[in-house]
Amino acid sequence: MTFSSLIFLFLFLPLTLLLYRFITSELGRLILMLVMSLLFAAWGSPTNLVLLLLSIVFNYGATLVMDDYLAEGNLLMGRVVFIFAVAVNLGVLCVFKYTSLALPIGISFYTFSAISALADVYQEKEDVPGNILIFALFILFFPKLSSGPIVSFHDFQEQLYKCQLRRFTLGPGINQFLMGLFKKVLIADVLGAGFAKISGLGAMAAGTAWLGMILYSLQLYFDFSGYSDMAIGLSRVFGFRFAKNFDYPYLSESVSEFWRRWHISLGAWFRNYVYIPLGGNRCAPIIQARNLLAVWILTGIWHGSTLNFVVWGLYHGAFVLLEKFVTGDLLELLPSPVRILITDIIACLGWVFFFSPSLSAAMNYFGQMLGLSGLGFFDKTTGFMLRGYLPLVIIAVLLCGPLFNRLHDTFAYRRGGAFTYVSVGLYVCLFFLCIANLVGATYTTFLYAAF
Repeated sequence: MTFSSLIFLFLFLPLTLLLYRFITSELGRLILMLVMSLLFAAWGSPTNLVLLLLSIVFNYGATLVMDDYLAEGNLLMGRVVFIFAVAVNLGVLCVFKYTSLALPIGISFYTFSAISALADVYQEKEDVPGNILIFALFILFFPKLSSGPIVSFHDFQEQLYKCQLRRFTLGPGINQFLMGLFKKVLIADVLGAGFAKISGLGAMAAGTAWLGMILYSLQLYFDFSGYSDMAIGLSRVFGFRFAKNFDYPYLSESVSEFWRRWHISLGAWFRNYVYIPLGGNRCAPIIQARNLLAVWILTGIWHGSTLNFVVWGLYHGAFVLLEKFVTGDLLELLPSPVRILITDIIACLGWVFFFSPSLSAAMNYFGQMLGLSGLGFFDKTTGFMLRGYLPLVIIAVLLCGPLFNRLHDTFAYRRGGAFTYVSVGLYVCLFFLCIANLVGATYTTFLYAAF
């Protein structure tokens, strides 16, 4: 089940909201959210639910044992349990990601959530919850289960008892959910249909290959940021305030800044649980470089099992190192628009490694971008694809910044009074446009479901 499916929008979500509204006790709401999250996880994949339940039992037990050792002052055994539990989690993740077994939806996200719980207890940032139900909801909570954002155990447990379905959380939460649905269904899915057409070509003109890269770069952003907005909006409805996962990354003026704005929760996870424990910036430059490359190699491996994901990680790691130790001051001499353009070109070229099934396929695609296919730069296919998708590309590029949000907030939402109805009308129109597109959709996917 996905947030953009009709059964979620017209059955699962309304039923959950209705029940949550009329159940007033904290225990009742906790059980309700657990039941609905279990149903969400099991939908279409009962085996995924079994794996999730085993993960919950194992990791909760590990935190209890580890906490007991730490409370007794037996730091050595506490560390042994921590390392063993992390190794088991990563081992299970690797078995599913790097073999031919079917990949359970969200396994990377809930595995990292479990490791964050182990780390927070080990570092004494958080106590083990008094019962397994709270820990289970942390892992299973359906708004973040399949696609994140990756929330730390400390942050989740701190907010758990503040959850109440109030009007001021329902309205903004639903608004953010609808904006995410719009980005996913009306932008990402349509761009994805165009990219699917281009990627299905055996050979293409250079212009077509460049257009394909642009379509995918925009599709990936609107697909994942839209899904993140839906997840954060749903969480807000139920009282949780999770930080944004994307912050207009295509407006970044450096590669380092781009990755501080893209998939923010994953970057924070690697910073808190890998980079800082390795020494972070508080060490010699050569050790800093090692730490950064380690993070980027692991980031690549997290995303996929083929060599091109490792190359993708090293590719971005190399640019981050260049900016940190070589070109950082030189970039400041360039005008802001030029820095943004350079950063976007680097990021978009990197997505070729991301969408290619293998390293050789990525090299072949780069070759076609350079015109090595022998079809020139522009042909009939290029013209056909431009006529069909250029208007949407222009709209998508404009939506990569805050312009439309600021116009809406200035002229509709914040002015209050009758202008509020303009805002409500816009959201209602967006919703019905999304539903119309979903009913007649021939192409829909969630790219990050593969990770």
